[in-house]
Amino acid sequence: MLNWDEYNQDKTPAAVKTTAQPATKEKKPIQAKTIPAEEAQKNEPALESTSGTNRSEEAEKTVENLDLTAAIDDFDAMAGRVQVDQKAMINCKADLNQLVPFKYDWAWQKYLDGSANHWMPQEINMTPDIALWKSEDGLTEDERIIVKRNLGFFATADSLVANNLVLAIYRLITNPECRQYILRQSLEEAIHTHAYQYCIESIGLDEGEIFNMYREIPSVSRKAAWGLKYTQDLADPNFKTGTDETDKKLLKNLIAFYCVLEGIFFYCGFTQILSMGRRNKMTGTSEQFQYILRDESMHVNFGIDVINQIKIENPHLWDEEMKKEATQMILQGTILEIQYARDTMPRGVLGMNAVMMEEYLKFIANRRLTQIGLDEEFSGATNPFPWMSEIMDLRKEKNFFETRVIEYQTGGALNWE
Repeated sequence: MLNWDEYNQDKTPAAVKTTAQPATKEKKPIQAKTIPAEEAQKNEPALESTSGTNRSEEAEKTVENLDLTAAIDDFDAMAGRVQVDQKAMINCKADLNQLVPFKYDWAWQKYLDGSANHWMPQEINMTPDIALWKSEDGLTEDERIIVKRNLGFFATADSLVANNLVLAIYRLITNPECRQYILRQSLEEAIHTHAYQYCIESIGLDEGEIFNMYREIPSVSRKAAWGLKYTQDLADPNFKTGTDETDKKLLKNLIAFYCVLEGIFFYCGFTQILSMGRRNKMTGTSEQFQYILRDESMHVNFGIDVINQIKIENPHLWDEEMKKEATQMILQGTILEIQYARDTMPRGVLGMNAVMMEEYLKFIANRRLTQIGLDEEFSGATNPFPWMSEIMDLRKEKNFFETRVIEYQTGGALNWE
């Protein structure tokens, strides 16, 4: 490898030797822009690349000859500055680069709130979890199963969600302020996956076992398989909306991921882990999950707003067939989560059991159905875990773990009063 002292020695490559000046000769300063190119070239010999061409000169010629016709035609086709009523959730032809004026202020506010609530997994102390996990009598076998099953599901589930956001939803949602939040959500999904990996690594779990659980544990595999089937078409880069059939596929995807995967599939596991934290067990892991739940609650609310806005702007999509299919998707997700609860809690543990969890999941399912304008399915279902509602409602929760969760915020936007 050459250094500057060796630059003009005999071993310098020939292509460089023919163009470089002697080391003792002082280089002339770069000429001002006003000097003609021909004169500048006489005063300052060009340093040629090994290919024998002047790369800077070639780049300058390319820029000078840049054809703006196609770009101008595209700009003209956008009919000038974007007006609010030109914006739409899907199939919008307005300029996606023009963020303002906002049409959906709620989307921008969610982006601001999410950014203000930024956190990283390494900020949470995992030392008590490590000691408890290594202790022979620290946790029961049922409690250990719960920790491993939930980390196994969530470690891959959030990657699945992130892939769906990046490869499909971001491309197909045609509103810039919503896209801004989707970018924020994508970052949060990456942080969540990081958090699960951090918990797995901290307490020394078998990474091969945990990260392959969605392949090897039936109750986990079924949930992953159910979610994957709604991304197959949309992940195709050639997939486009614009017809009733393709628009309905996108709507199904949004219901699957916001109402079911994030709106139902996460709730059994989160309740189990947060119940551990309430009993002063696995407090670091529980704190990670509380941060994640705060993010996920906002994701669900955003997704439901997007679904309902698409319905408003495209009422023909929300026909009886679509309503029936949406209902079935939410009920299928509820059944899969109940099966997961029975698998992870064959006996009573942490002040709960599978029967109580089933009641809770039916309560959640009713809420998801009504949030998108469908009828409740489980009449009289109640919430046996009211403390979960308090955790998800930032204005009610004042002192859960007595940790920095209460104080943590960026920019002062998070209000716990």
